[in-house]
Amino acid sequence: MSNPSQMRREVEEIPQAVDRLLTEGQVAVDATAAEIAKRDPRFLLTVARGSSDHACTYLKYASELLLGLPVASVGPSVASIYHAPLRVDGSLCIAVSQSGKSPDIVDLTRAVRTGGAYAVAVTNNAASPLSEAASATLDIHAGPELSVAATKTFVTSAVAGLWLLARLKGDEALLKAIAGLPAELERATRADWSAVEATVSPDRSLYTLGRGPSWAISNEAALKFKETCQIHAESFSSAEVLHGPVSIVGGGFPVLAFAAADAAEPVLVEVADAIARKGAQVFVTSARAQHATPIEAVRTGHWLTDPIALIVSFYAMVERIAVGLGIDPDAPRHLNKVTETV
Repeated sequence: MSNPSQMRREVEEIPQAVDRLLTEGQVAVDATAAEIAKRDPRFLLTVARGSSDHACTYLKYASELLLGLPVASVGPSVASIYHAPLRVDGSLCIAVSQSGKSPDIVDLTRAVRTGGAYAVAVTNNAASPLSEAASATLDIHAGPELSVAATKTFVTSAVAGLWLLARLKGDEALLKAIAGLPAELERATRADWSAVEATVSPDRSLYTLGRGPSWAISNEAALKFKETCQIHAESFSSAEVLHGPVSIVGGGFPVLAFAAADAAEPVLVEVADAIARKGAQVFVTSARAQHATPIEAVRTGHWLTDPIALIVSFYAMVERIAVGLGIDPDAPRHLNKVTETV
């Protein structure tokens, strides 16, 4: 492409951004993990909106599966609109915002800290109001992100949070996989998802599916279809889609299923195959499929880092779809880069 979009350039910068995070963020991650370990939190809270909230959903599964630490997402309006005090003594809070400026995210972070939580800001702006409201800050080191659609900041937020949890766990296999992510994400930017590109169109809706950590990736993908391509997409857990949503699936209905190499892969593929047998055009990132169409998946050496590679491959694809539709993915209609909600 002679004049690539800003989104395209930023997707291709993701491996370098993650490498920069791993190089420049270690002191903060190690110090924050040590402080959290001393406090031995009983549960974890997350504070975020939009893509950042999808990163928090990913971290929810990582926390519960790695640490046995249950996670609740708290609605920012609890503090910003309703001004309700929260009793969260003995908890850890992770607040994610690429800009660190949205008043409701800042207000809730301040409120949970006042209520007794140790609050960690995960942000691309270490001098932001969110950082001032938090107990500690993890700078995601993504560098400038100019396209309205978050890509680098989603990935580096997810990696920073996962790195923190892996340090808390002392999981050497996961830490090794995180260290190897830059090379794997470089491969992921070049994954061949052309079969999906050829099927998706703006004149029909589609579903995205996931299970466990990959459900967070499904959520993010559905959002990106809407904001960059003006395509209506809904995300479901593969455990939920057969409980009603499947009833609108007809012949050729597009479905994109995100499978990592984890314990959920067999059951997710089983659902993908079942929907394909109903006539849908189902694509799945797994070679196990019998009826759905397998698409290339970059495996990263650990089931918890696999979803990161999947979203990078998706970002590369969805940008191409937007450009092919004549849509500027850098400036989706009705949207601003920084959304400040109260």
